[in-house]
Amino acid sequence: MVRFEDLALFVRTAALGSFSQAAREADLLPGQVAAAVARLERELDLRLFVRTTRSLRLTAEGVLYLPYAQEVLATLQEADDRIRGEDAELRGVLQVAAPSDLGRNVLLPWLTEFRAAHPKLQLRLLLSDQVADVFREPVDVAFRLGRFDSARYVALPLLPGNRRVLVASPDYLARHGAPADLDALKEHQCLLYQLAGRPYDRWSFEQEGRRVVVPVRGHLVCDDADVVRRWAVAGEGIVFKSWLDVCEDVRAGRLQVLLDGAGDSLPLNLVCPHRKQFSTALRQLHALCVERLHPMLNGLPAGPV
Repeated sequence: MVRFEDLALFVRTAALGSFSQAAREADLLPGQVAAAVARLERELDLRLFVRTTRSLRLTAEGVLYLPYAQEVLATLQEADDRIRGEDAELRGVLQVAAPSDLGRNVLLPWLTEFRAAHPKLQLRLLLSDQVADVFREPVDVAFRLGRFDSARYVALPLLPGNRRVLVASPDYLARHGAPADLDALKEHQCLLYQLAGRPYDRWSFEQEGRRVVVPVRGHLVCDDADVVRRWAVAGEGIVFKSWLDVCEDVRAGRLQVLLDGAGDSLPLNLVCPHRKQFSTALRQLHALCVERLHPMLNGLPAGPV
């Protein structure tokens, strides 16, 4: 008979691509995880992994079996949540991925507070500007900014009204003036965010029901979005950022919104591969974040029509 513990270790090993990493996550020895997977393979009479001295990858049979294993574990979790009820004490591990500056500057205190309210819950927070692959990476849920292929994911809306806005510091504007229109951005120092080795140097705006793309340039480029915000506060140029990332700077007068709030829709969602992964812990985290996020839209300009 298949052991559910072995099934869980197989799923985590497939996600992490390593017996050692799965063992560290489960507080086990690598040999114990390898033995669990081998036991599962014997029970199924299938080879789930191709093992070499340098790599571990799923076989064709393992690729086919993985979604069924995930579904079984998700069903068990859902059953446990329903039996215990929404008021039951949260426990286990909650693995959350978020963009670095959103996670660091906005979400971090809320997540710390949430974990403190549930002392038997272990929180693992992964911050990165790389888009988390919730199908393969060791995360239960990801905070995702922007539009995405909703057919592949299950999403809980957090802040549909969030937008990117153009901002610059009063010091920069005093020295260089404010752009009169979108086309004038080409003559300004724009602070560029780099993702996967490519600078984001074509800024897209929604204007009068159509999309306008403006090529921009600048001497400062970074793959950490929070560093780009800090450069803007320091007066180094104009930045095109999520309102959630700059709203506190705007309210404090460190940054000013340009061109009447010209921008682009950038909704925020909680995303995971399967609806059954929305456990009691995730539902409660979602409710907390919605409550805290919506007041942050105060002061966001409506933008040009």
